[in-house]
Amino acid sequence: MTLTLGIRSERTLRCCRALTVKPNEPATPCVPTKPDGRVIRTPLEEAVITAPISTTSWTYAEEFVGEDDVLRAARERAQEVGVVPIGSGVGAALRFLAAVLDARAAVEIGTGTGVSGLWILRGMRPDGVLTTVDVEAEHQRLAKKAFSEAGIASNRARTIPGSALDVLPRLTDGHYDIVFCDGDKREYSAYLKEALRLLRPGGVVCFDNALWHDRVADPAQRDDQTVAIRELGKAVAENEALVPVLLPVGDGLLCAKKVWAPEAD
Repeated sequence: MTLTLGIRSERTLRCCRALTVKPNEPATPCVPTKPDGRVIRTPLEEAVITAPISTTSWTYAEEFVGEDDVLRAARERAQEVGVVPIGSGVGAALRFLAAVLDARAAVEIGTGTGVSGLWILRGMRPDGVLTTVDVEAEHQRLAKKAFSEAGIASNRARTIPGSALDVLPRLTDGHYDIVFCDGDKREYSAYLKEALRLLRPGGVVCFDNALWHDRVADPAQRDDQTVAIRELGKAVAENEALVPVLLPVGDGLLCAKKVWAPEAD
């Protein structure tokens, strides 16, 4: 018995052929494909797949994992001293990554008032240690206060005052599971070089502000910070030693996994 299968459109009809199936047996829908195997989609289907997310949905996603009183207090202190902390969407992503990595050791460039540090520490192992670097000693004092309010043992957060490019070379090669960069954007490429040295195989490096207020995606924007972030993205994407992803959370979170090296096995 010959049955013609249900179709989605006239174009699909032209791409499909009648199939022979037995009565009372389910038939596999006929889906038109290109020579390379990719599915042919109608303009409406393409619009549904590629349409930008709405502001409402973006806000919902950003706030999906909420913040407690300790994080809110740290965020308020940041505002008081003129620091722009990461949003809860970026924080949730960092905590998730630290948890997936079962992180024992992490490096943070840009302590701020402890918002990002709290998120990272909460994803790490109970004995995990965060090493956080910042040029502002007062900011680190406020971060320590936040860590204490969260009940985090003092030996789990090592704060080091100073320039990241002065401090990072003193840290141990291949010792860290995650490196989070939220410092001087013009130094991002240098941070990447240090992160590749510091990370163990399988570790992850993350850069905040990877979209930089919608400027990175606009070729007309050529200021120093935008160009530096754009060049970083290109370097990460082209580096065969990394598995990259650009997450559209907050102001953009660029992450990359350091691949396993045969000599490390």
